Parts: sequence; structure tokens; C-alpha cells
Amino acid sequence: MGIVLGPNRYGKAENRVVRIYRDTARHEIRDLNVSTLLRGDFGDAHVAGDQSHVLPTDTQKNTAFAYAKEHGVTSPEDYAIALASRLLHATPAATGARVEVEEYPWVRIPVDGKGHDHAFVRAGGGVRTTVVDVTAEATLVESGLKDLVVLKSTGSEFRGFLRDDYTTLAEADDRVLATSLTATWCYAAGDHDWNEAYDGIRQRLLETFATTYSRALQETLYAMGTAVLEARPEVAEVSFSAPNKHHHLVDLSPFGIDNHGEVFIAADRPYGLIEATVTREES
Repeated sequence: MGIVLGPNRYGKAENRVVRIYRDTARHEIRDLNVSTLLRGDFGDAHVAGDQSHVLPTDTQKNTAFAYAKEHGVTSPEDYAIALASRLLHATPAATGARVEVEEYPWVRIPVDGKGHDHAFVRAGGGVRTTVVDVTAEATLVESGLKDLVVLKSTGSEFRGFLRDDYTTLAEADDRVLATSLTATWCYAAGDHDWNEAYDGIRQRLLETFATTYSRALQETLYAMGTAVLEARPEVAEVSFSAPNKHHHLVDLSPFGIDNHGEVFIAADRPYGLIEATVTREES
């Protein structure tokens, strides 16, 4: 039985690219974590040590930084498409280029009631993500967010679940529901207003989480995905990964203290993990 090289790719991971716009006295900042990958006919590099078709990962790193200046960063998606296209063009042996971008949000420090021109503080509210895959035939864009920590202190239950000999979980008709949400969505082909789309989808997810009575985290995720697809025709599907960040009611009765859903312990592990994709029927 012979041995052959299977699928392979290579690139430069986690380039920390910070682009500051200084065109006016009021600066703007885009803070990115950029990873690049090339795939294609690179078999000789593996089986014969021949690097003649390999664009060095150091060159990929340099291109990521140079394109932050030459092309600019109006959005993670636009930047990633340009960078992937450049790497594909520069590497004849490559059949595809993949660029993954995380963007970390910053907000202006308030001074005298308004945001400072050039001083920022790292914002919470999740990390913006995008994955772009470019070939000669197509450009695929999957955007999203991660580490978006949300909680509702009521409006959630969990009852009527399957039981067996090892089930100890009590039913809850009023519980804290919390998660650190990861959501990704696939765009239909074409040009889009990437920043407007991201802001609108993020807001739709948050509004739906807040206003949907939840009989399970699964039901909440389905409602959130449905709300996005109904509002955004350019989105083909939405996928979620949501750890259930359990909040357990603390028994204060040994101290003679009543605890009517007011004091909880936030348990970081183990946790339930719910994953789902909501898609259009025609997809």
C-alpha cells in the first residue's frame, strides 16, 4: 500500500495588525488579528523539500501589514477580500487563499462629555470576525461575532426534559439564562455594506435574545437565527455555538436567610453547549 500526501495548506497565523487613521485631528482605529492560509499544488515542498512554489509565510505577514496601509481597513470583510486576492495572485501554485480576521472594538474615552479625539478604551460587547475564501471562481464570505456575553435575569425556563436513572436536575420555571455567544453568518454573493450589515445583524440578535421568552436555549437560538434571516435577505444562513453559562441559586437557609432568586453562583464549568444552524429552505 502506497503513501501519498493528503490535503495541506500553510500560512501565517495571528498577525496583530493595528491601523490608525490620522487624516484629521480625530483619529480612527481598527485593531485586527489576521491569519492567512494558502492551499494548492505544494506537494513538492512536503515530499521533496522543494520550496520553489512556496510564498513564505513571512511574506504573507508582510502583505497583511502593507495592505492595512495600501488598501486600508474600512471593514474586516473588505480588507480580507483584498488581502486574499493579492496572496492568490502572488502565488501561481495556489488554488485558494483563506483569510481569517478578528476585530477588537475600541471606543473613545469620554472627556468633558464627548469622546476624545485620540484616546480610546477597549470595549466589551464581543469580537467581530470574518473568514474569506478566494479562488479563481468565487469569493465566499462568512462573518460573525464571538465572546458576546449576554444574560437575562428572568423570562427563561427549562422543564419537561427527558429523565433516566441518573437525572438529578430539578425543573426550573424561572431561571437566569446566560451565554457567551458565537454566531456566524454566510453572505450571498455580491457586494454588501459590510459595516451596516454587521451592526444590523448584531442588534437583531441582541433584541431577539432580550425579548424572546425562552423555554430552552435551543429555542432562543432558533428565534435569533430566524429574526436575522427575516430581516437580512443577503444572509443565507446563521450558525450558533452557545455555552450555557449556568447560574445556580445559592442555598442560604443554613444562615436563616431566604433566597428568592436573588443570589447565585456563576459556574464556569462544566457547561452545556448548544450548537445549531438556521438556514433558508432553498439553501
